[in-house]
Amino acid sequence: MANPQQQPGRVALWLAALATFALPGWESMAQDKPPKLTDTMLNEQVAEYDWVRPQADYVRRTVMIPMRDGTKLFTVIIHRKGVTDAPILFTRTPYNADRMTSRNRSQKIEEILPIADAEFVNDGYIRVYQDVRGMYGSEGDYVMNRPLRGPLNPTKVDHSTDAYDSIDWLVKNVKETNGKVGITGSSYLGFTSLMALIDPHPALKAAVPQSPMVDGWIGDDWFHNGAFRVFGFDFALGQTVAKGGGDVPKGMGDEYTAYLKAGSAMDYAKAYGLLELPTIRKMLEHPAYDAWWQGQAVDKLLGARKLTVPVMLVTGQWDQEDSYGAPAVYRALEPQDVNNDMVSLVIGPWRHSQVNYEARALGPLEWEGDTGLQFRTRYMKPFLDCHLKSLAPPCDTPPVLTYATGANRWEVSQQWPAGSYTPLYLDAGFSLSWIRPETGSDSYVSDPAKPVPMLPRPIRLDGEQWRTWLVQDQRFVDGRPDVLSYVGPVLDKPLHIKGAPKVELHAATSGSDSDFVVKLIDVYPEEYSAKPHLAGYQLGIGIEIFRGRYVHGFATPAPLEPGKPYAFRWALPDVDHVFLPGHRIMVQVQSSLFPLYDRNPQTWVPSIMEAKSTDYKAATQTIHRGGTMASAVLLPISQD
Repeated sequence: MANPQQQPGRVALWLAALATFALPGWESMAQDKPPKLTDTMLNEQVAEYDWVRPQADYVRRTVMIPMRDGTKLFTVIIHRKGVTDAPILFTRTPYNADRMTSRNRSQKIEEILPIADAEFVNDGYIRVYQDVRGMYGSEGDYVMNRPLRGPLNPTKVDHSTDAYDSIDWLVKNVKETNGKVGITGSSYLGFTSLMALIDPHPALKAAVPQSPMVDGWIGDDWFHNGAFRVFGFDFALGQTVAKGGGDVPKGMGDEYTAYLKAGSAMDYAKAYGLLELPTIRKMLEHPAYDAWWQGQAVDKLLGARKLTVPVMLVTGQWDQEDSYGAPAVYRALEPQDVNNDMVSLVIGPWRHSQVNYEARALGPLEWEGDTGLQFRTRYMKPFLDCHLKSLAPPCDTPPVLTYATGANRWEVSQQWPAGSYTPLYLDAGFSLSWIRPETGSDSYVSDPAKPVPMLPRPIRLDGEQWRTWLVQDQRFVDGRPDVLSYVGPVLDKPLHIKGAPKVELHAATSGSDSDFVVKLIDVYPEEYSAKPHLAGYQLGIGIEIFRGRYVHGFATPAPLEPGKPYAFRWALPDVDHVFLPGHRIMVQVQSSLFPLYDRNPQTWVPSIMEAKSTDYKAATQTIHRGGTMASAVLLPISQD
């Protein structure tokens, strides 16, 4: 090549070419002088930065996994450097897989993952998180709790097929794996874990669904026994709106006032422009337990299929969002578990999803250590290890594992419920009795204009107030004229219940519809020096509602005949609790729990969702407590 210094014309050409391919200001390279960035006006936005540095003790990679319809799902794969022959623990989420796996953006693996993952990745597990279709990094359309393909889903894809296709790709393309996959997650992630059990991939060897969304009408997020949870509008707005979502813009005041002022659920939705959201419109269009709700009930879907994957179902005793789902799936699958080794149920002393966090306490209640960590290390990880590891230890999974609150200890049972049902009757003088009363009744006036609050006001259905509302001291409503409180004698020995208490309430209303709420309460001694903050405390052990119009069947709402007694029967949440000596048992009865549940107008309207202001009227509710109409709470008493 000719020397450019000897050919001035070529020097000019060389510099011109350099200017063509270099950024402005870099011409000085021709004189061997590097430019100063302060002398330029460059675009300072950089396309990408890899925050996982070479010194990281883990590998984190993202992939787009193709589904059978061509849609690609964003997936994050994380494991410690050097792992081989490793099991995969898989989670499918609508809550941003990238963000869930970049906590603190640390170079230490246990720092970037949720706290509950530490025990697994530190023992060689590969952790995989995936955005469900239509959310965050994944392609496709998002449908809330996408139904199984079939009558409610005319496409060929659902959460079951997406889990299958994802697992198939992972075991074929992640070279560090031993080819065995477990799936887990809480709430919506518990729902996707359960859906993976429908026509499961052969590599799926175990599942731990936690607080799963199972039946949104019977007892999980959207309804409880027909009563609508209006606060679900906030979740729907945040979950299904691409831009401008979040909580309903009702301000930061008392939500009791906000919902009362708005009127019915339909009026509330109209006031805040929520009818544009398909999820909310579907809820409003299906107030009864029709085929649309029944066809989505995951416990029914699983119960109709042969179970081939061992499953550990987990919930919290005070789960404020999804207390119904895990026990419902247990009841549906247990008949198939002839050897008592395929289905296990876990009930911890937790709020919703607290199993995945530090769980030493809940509100004013304190446990013997971190119960969440205890469960994960002593029970969940051994369950997954025995099904997923190549050199697997023997399986020794408890058929039923519960935490006995009051006594504060873990307990193993062979079946659930583990107690025998014994009626505790409402009796004269607002007392409780183990002996059926001969006759009697009590009445109160329920006024929709002044519904009974779920919490002391002001109420905010978020944060710590929401997370702990089920353990709120119930003295704040004890003594209200529209709340009946029946109290038993001081206990001289422990009374242990293990199961879901059942309500049999014989009641009549002067209106043509009504709600009934029953609370089972542990009343602490008035003098309690061991824990003074609990002296006289009225601790809710089980709180649940029933919408009267469904007394003849959840799919067949009908008006109530004024003055006619009906037998309303429903269950409280599943519990393992010890009422200690010196304590008393209380049962409260009322007709509203606001603003958690929408108000019953107490007059007949085809859909309470669309009730008008003139439909809301006060009514006299009569609770019968004698003879063939003796009202009671049936307690599953254990004889341990």
